[in-house]
Amino acid sequence: MLLIADTSVLINFLNVDRMALIGRHQPRCAITEHVLDEVNGSYPEQQERLQAALRDGHLELIAVTDDAEVELFADLQTDGRLGAGECSAIAVALKRGYALAIDDRLAIRRARTRAQADAVPLDIFGTRDIIVRLIQADHMSVEQADILIVQWRSQHRFELGIRSFADMPELAAPGAEGGARA
Repeated sequence: MLLIADTSVLINFLNVDRMALIGRHQPRCAITEHVLDEVNGSYPEQQERLQAALRDGHLELIAVTDDAEVELFADLQTDGRLGAGECSAIAVALKRGYALAIDDRLAIRRARTRAQADAVPLDIFGTRDIIVRLIQADHMSVEQADILIVQWRSQHRFELGIRSFADMPELAAPGAEGGARA
């Protein structure tokens, strides 16, 4: 199983130069060639970091070549509301049974709608979910994660909508109100 990342999630980690965190996430993370092209075309300052992440094995690069994936990719692009990276990530996730890493709300709605229509399961993770999973796996502390919140907010105009990961119910200490740490 893989986690197919869209550009939205990938850029968040590239912006703060933390692709090693993506490399520690389970399931392993992959991107499509379309996502690679979006980063190279729209985020030239991140190209070197992305190439290093691929070279260092933090990411896997996959192609959209299966006929069913290509057909779904084209169908998702028909109204022009989703980018090639989003469409390719959704197509691969749905057709190969992989999880999807994406933050864009419209793309998430389209992915869920398509998964329901095709009666296929689809796990979707946003940037916040990935950080929670990294904390749960002891790959980073809540304090380290909170530094990312500040960096994203102050340097990259990305908001997670939380003040601290300590406030996340999934990270509550066992027996604390809000549930046990999973």
